[in-house]
Amino acid sequence: MNTLPTAVITGAGGTICSVMALELARKGHPVALLGRTLSKLEKVASQIRNEGGTALCIAIDVTDITAVRQAGEQVFQELGPCRILINGAGGKLPGGVMSQTEYSPEELKEDSQALGFLNCDLEVFRSEVDLNLSGTAIPSQVFGRQMAQAGGGNIVNFASMTSFRPLSKVPAYAAAKAAIVNYTQWLAAYLAPARIRVNAIAPGFIVNERSRKLLFNEDQSPSPRGTQVLNHTPMKRFGEADELIGTLNWLTDDACSGFVTGITVPVDGGFLSCPGT
Repeated sequence: MNTLPTAVITGAGGTICSVMALELARKGHPVALLGRTLSKLEKVASQIRNEGGTALCIAIDVTDITAVRQAGEQVFQELGPCRILINGAGGKLPGGVMSQTEYSPEELKEDSQALGFLNCDLEVFRSEVDLNLSGTAIPSQVFGRQMAQAGGGNIVNFASMTSFRPLSKVPAYAAAKAAIVNYTQWLAAYLAPARIRVNAIAPGFIVNERSRKLLFNEDQSPSPRGTQVLNHTPMKRFGEADELIGTLNWLTDDACSGFVTGITVPVDGGFLSCPGT
C-alpha cells in the first residue's frame, strides 16, 4: 500500500518526464500521468505497474481549463489529493522554429522560403506561448488548490536555457520559458502561506527523440547545431534525462530543501557559464 502522497506529472509521455514519473513511483508515490497521447502514457504506466507502482493515465491538453479541472477531480477521487506537481508539458510547435537568425529582405517576399519574424504565423507564436506558459499556470491552479486544502505541497516547473538566453530561431518558446522563471518566483511568494513551495528546473541540452534529429547527423556525429551547442558547454557533452533526477529529488524533499522556494536550477553542463569560442 502506498504511503507517500500523490504526484501529478504533465507531459509524462516525454523523455524527461517519463523518467521523473518512474522515479517518483519507485519511491512510493502514486502517480497521475497527464499528456496528449494516451499510448505514450500507457507505456510509462505499464512499466510503473510492472514494478509494483500505482499509475493513472489521463489524455489531456493542459491549455484546456475545463479538461484540466476534470482531470483534477479524477486524480483526487482515484489517488487522493495531489501534493507534488511536475509541470513538464510544453515544447515547440510545428511552424514555430524559424529558418532565419536575423532579418533578411527575403522574408518580405510573397511565398518566401525564408521564415523569419516578419513573415511567421503569429497564431503559432501565440499558441506556443500559451502551451508553455498557460500550460503551466492552469495545472498549477487546479492542483495547487488540492495542495492548499491538504496542507501543503511542491510544484516544479520547467524552464530552459532559453529562459536566460533568447536562443535564435525560437522567439515564442524563448519568451514563454523566460516568463516561467518570473512566474515561478511570483507563484512561490504567493503560495508560501499555503505551505506550497514552487521551484523550477532549467535543463540544458538533453538528448531526446526530438532533439536527437537537431543535434546529430545520420552517422551520429554532432550536427552543425550540435557542434555549436558543445562549443558553449564546458562539459563537452549533451545531457541525459536521468541527470535531472537528483535535482527533482532535492526540490521535492521537504527535509532537504524545506527552506528553498522561488528558484530556478540550471542543469546544463555549464552552458550558462560559457560564451563559447
